[in-house]
Amino acid sequence: MGVCCTFLEILCAILLPPLGVFFRHGCCSLEFCICLVLTILGYIPGMIYAVYVIVAVDPDHYRREYYEPINP
Repeated sequence: MGVCCTFLEILCAILLPPLGVFFRHGCCSLEFCICLVLTILGYIPGMIYAVYVIVAVDPDHYRREYYEPINP
């Protein structure tokens, strides 16, 4: 992903934290659910978690491990 996409995701995460996580990880991911709960409990924890997830967690890493074929 480009720097512009990451910047826009972080901007969305500051304004509405679950939205930025949704753009990066989708709506049925564990990261989105955690961010939604944290935002309901308090805006600041949700925002901090959203920025962390967007910057530090690579969604393609989990997809590669999940869909990797099993070799005997």
